[in-house]
Amino acid sequence: MVSTNDAAPKRVGPAPAGAWQTTPLHGPWADVSLFGRRWPGPGRPASPATVAAVGAAGVVAALSVPLDRGGAGWAATAVAGVAALIAARAVPSRHAGPASLVPWQPRALGPERFGWSAATVALLSVGTVRAAGWLFVLCVLTALLTGALAVAGGRSARGVVLAALMTPFAGMRSLPWLARGASVLRRAGGGLRVTATVGVSVALLVVFGSLFASADAAFAGLVASVVPDIDVATLARWVFVFCVAACVLGGAAFLRAAPLELSGLDGPRKRRVARLEWAIPLSLLVLLFGLFVAVQLTVLFGGSRHVLDTDGLTYAQYARSGFWQLLIVTGLTLLVLAGAARWAPRETRTDRLLIRSVLGALAVLTLVVVASALHRMNVYSGTYGLTRLRVLVALCEVWLGVVFLLVLAAGVRLRAPWLPQAVVAAGVLALLGLAAVNPDRLIADRNVTRYEQTHRIDTAYLSNLSADAVPALNRLDGPHRDCALDPINRRLDQHPDDWRGWSLGREEARDVLAKNPPAFSLTCPRPYATE
Repeated sequence: MVSTNDAAPKRVGPAPAGAWQTTPLHGPWADVSLFGRRWPGPGRPASPATVAAVGAAGVVAALSVPLDRGGAGWAATAVAGVAALIAARAVPSRHAGPASLVPWQPRALGPERFGWSAATVALLSVGTVRAAGWLFVLCVLTALLTGALAVAGGRSARGVVLAALMTPFAGMRSLPWLARGASVLRRAGGGLRVTATVGVSVALLVVFGSLFASADAAFAGLVASVVPDIDVATLARWVFVFCVAACVLGGAAFLRAAPLELSGLDGPRKRRVARLEWAIPLSLLVLLFGLFVAVQLTVLFGGSRHVLDTDGLTYAQYARSGFWQLLIVTGLTLLVLAGAARWAPRETRTDRLLIRSVLGALAVLTLVVVASALHRMNVYSGTYGLTRLRVLVALCEVWLGVVFLLVLAAGVRLRAPWLPQAVVAAGVLALLGLAAVNPDRLIADRNVTRYEQTHRIDTAYLSNLSADAVPALNRLDGPHRDCALDPINRRLDQHPDDWRGWSLGREEARDVLAKNPPAFSLTCPRPYATE
């Protein structure tokens, strides 16, 4: 996505002002830098385009990002960040210095890099349509991983992990790199011109904007909604967000200027485990899984009758006593499959047949375990209602099931360099799918439907949902509606949105509540347990 013609020659010794010395790009010397040969770093300062683009995107982030909620400002910042990295990469560098012995060309970006960039923008834009803060936090954390894959790459599991771990170091290493680029720009006189341009632009906007605002009340209201009240807290927030954004975008530009060398991590490694050393333990594990699955098939086809007919077994005990264990089993099995695929020999036809049969059987049986865990959660949520935790763990199980299907597909050829990124992509799609489903509204809708059937509802829990749940909770009537919606209505009144924090979910909730405001009640119905 980014940056400049920063070849990898290194600076040595004291250099005259404005000059940049290089060492020959050949020789028998070992790389003794902290990060070794995989990431020596760029040998030239950041280009003027990179410095300007990162600075401009940092300003957009400082003025747009609301720290206390998701909203349109996050989407605007994501778009500005991508545009800055594209500009930094597209504009050629004009650093003075001796010509390199080996011409440097930026590495071509594969189509998956653009996909990860689009996923990052989509994840950071979730807050524009959904009001659920917990969902947006998950999206931001996932966007850190997709952003690292967009700028650093990495196809193998080790490459993906290394790209994610090295991204924070890139932000720190980019600071002196950007500072050197800014000093070169300042010596060339560009810094003064940029400062003068910014100063003149701000002065013109302030003078003419003030005159227009005083001339028209509607325009004054628009300006007031866009320009925040400037105080110490606002200035501190601007400085903090600018520094964080500049560090993140500078690290992305640094990684594009000096990419991690991950190609050596993508190849197969030598297998050191003999055939029987892995086949016997995993075959026994397959037998154990087969025994468990034989029992679970009875449960799956027996449905609720199995629970009712089992002596002393309740819905809560049935789901609680097994779901978490089955979730752990699924995760551990994935680790076992990864280890076996890495270390098991596959040189002969017998080895390859053994890998496909044993690991394939284990993956298929694990899919039945996933189905059993989802069945337990469905029975439990059908009896006690949905909660955020139940939605999340069910989504996690579905994602693990998709991962095992990908593992089965990879076992056809026993070579799947696409698998690690496909696993991450499945997780990203699952999270974006959850955002599309609107989880808080789904939870409220399921619980309201259950109330209409059983006349039991936990309004105390539902009142803690986000504004996304308001259209579903509006189906309630009487004190149940007041107790569920009044706390949400008060939170919306106490925390109004400007354009930075605008969210479609909160806007729709305000429209619904404005038409029929809930009443405050001191005697809300006793909550029915959702756990």
